[in-house]
Amino acid sequence: MKKAPLLFFLLLISIALIVNSCKKDNLSHIPGLMAGKWQLASITVTNYVGDSQVSLDTLNQTCSIIQYFTFKADNSCNYTNFQCNADSAVGRWGLTANKLFLTSDMVCKDTTKSSGGTSKPFANAKIVTLGNYSLVLETGDVEPNYSATKKRRVMRYGFIRQRTTASQ
Repeated sequence: MKKAPLLFFLLLISIALIVNSCKKDNLSHIPGLMAGKWQLASITVTNYVGDSQVSLDTLNQTCSIIQYFTFKADNSCNYTNFQCNADSAVGRWGLTANKLFLTSDMVCKDTTKSSGGTSKPFANAKIVTLGNYSLVLETGDVEPNYSATKKRRVMRYGFIRQRTTASQ
């Protein structure tokens, strides 16, 4: 009689282990947090030599046009008024397997290039912060391994989530 509760307890533990050991796919909340309309709040550029900061500049301080980065659940995206240009760029977005980097094939007009060229500013953007109301992305030379004498440039984009309404 004393063995019955022990066998029941062992059976219960076995079932719990089997249920918890099953593979759970797509448990990430990051794609859901990304989806929405984000307003650009700030852009900073930091120049480094190795890991030593050489300069820090804030860009777009005089831009009067509001810039938006919109991520949709179907993995399409668009950026409105990139670098203070009254235009819109569209593309596709995704996350790397480790969910630490945003990748996008969106091509934007680039005002920093002398030819008035184009660039893919978010082709490989490191997600620094992602929350309900803020998103910070770093682009440029964001690789984790670099030479102690290599010059690097990192652009940091800070975004604020915009409230969604029925008309958007």
